[in-house]
Amino acid sequence: MSRPSASRLPTLAGLAADLAAGRTTSAELTETALARIADPSGEGARTFTRTYGAAARAAAAASDALRAQGQVASPLAGLPVSIKDLFDVAGEVTLAGSTALGDRRPAAEDAPIVRRLRAAGAVIVGKSNMVEFAYSGLGLNPHYGTPGNPFDRARVPGGSSSGAGVSAADGMCAVAIGTDTGGSVRIPAAFCGLVGLKPTQRRITRAGAVPLSTSLDSIGPLAASVACCALVDAVLAGEDPAPLPDLPLAGLRFAVPTGYVLDDLAPVVATAFARALKQLADAGARIVETPMAVLARVQDINRLGGVAGPEAFAWHRILLAQAGHRYDPRVRSRLEASAGVSAADYIAALELRAALIAAFDQATAPFDAVLTPTVPVPPPRQDELVADADYMRWNGLVLRNTSLFNALDRCALTLPVQAPGELPVGLSLVGEHGGDRRLLAVGQAVEAALASGAAS
Repeated sequence: MSRPSASRLPTLAGLAADLAAGRTTSAELTETALARIADPSGEGARTFTRTYGAAARAAAAASDALRAQGQVASPLAGLPVSIKDLFDVAGEVTLAGSTALGDRRPAAEDAPIVRRLRAAGAVIVGKSNMVEFAYSGLGLNPHYGTPGNPFDRARVPGGSSSGAGVSAADGMCAVAIGTDTGGSVRIPAAFCGLVGLKPTQRRITRAGAVPLSTSLDSIGPLAASVACCALVDAVLAGEDPAPLPDLPLAGLRFAVPTGYVLDDLAPVVATAFARALKQLADAGARIVETPMAVLARVQDINRLGGVAGPEAFAWHRILLAQAGHRYDPRVRSRLEASAGVSAADYIAALELRAALIAAFDQATAPFDAVLTPTVPVPPPRQDELVADADYMRWNGLVLRNTSLFNALDRCALTLPVQAPGELPVGLSLVGEHGGDRRLLAVGQAVEAALASGAAS
């Protein structure tokens, strides 16, 4: 089963309209999602670490009963949702894609974002698989299996929110919730032909989520459209899920950095990116090529030892000593590689990060968004990642572009831009710090222009 583009998936607005018109029910949507998860010929067993069949059916029945009485909590009410395996659900041990946490105490309460989803009437169908402790962009998990990419099951789904991408693309839910520390929402979205949003980090509370990096972690949706992501983003942020304003594309200014983010592009990515830029220019957008040398300087943070690595090791060091043998060896080696980072280097990395954020703010001020390829390559085959050296090389390349904008604390959106029959390619739009709703409105205008250009 393949998904050539997110445009063929039902949108949340379309599903909500069907519910409102009585063309379907939450119970029917939930049964369809659960059936796809349980289908032995599909990827459900590798896509989910836990499913909530009985609870989801009960929630769907309650949603239908409330709707019959004229009570609809939000446009998300009655729709099936998956949540990444690192979010707390009351009464369950939060595993984070690992076996090393199995003897921990169950969570005392739901994570705030889980409470907000429930309050909005969403039907949570299960916890989606992920890279152990969210520490890779490829999507492999030796404990629970690796779900196959919807375009080609021999290829990786992207990570770390691997199950999130496959669950949304394969119709096991209407929208998936993931986390993004260096690209972990945007990479699987790009690799699975979806729209994905990484918000400004402070926008959505990360309480009740197993952390990777307290400075970089953020929470975002993977779905069929920009409007879908905007709706779920508002729910997760505790805001009123109002529709995005219509924004004309003509006259918008987009920066396209030359060098670095365009280095070593695979031909299918280079072709799709160039085609998307032309479609936007033909629709009246102004495309401005600019060096933006500050992007290459972000690597200097990693040369100091980075931010994510030391923060992750600080959280894991006791658990590694107690249960390191239960970790994925590749995750363990990456964590332990940060054991020697000094406090002085970590502080220097934070100071450099602050300086680069300020420099990037100045460089992007004249533009409505920055455009880059989300990932410079299409999803690699799993058999290309057998050797550790190949795994590390591919992982670095896949994370290269997306991780820049975590380091620079920007909101970022990825849209699918591959043509029918091509491997999946994402177009990244990067907005201003705190400008999430503006970015989503810009993204909606870009999405419409790309759809119009593809149809013409």
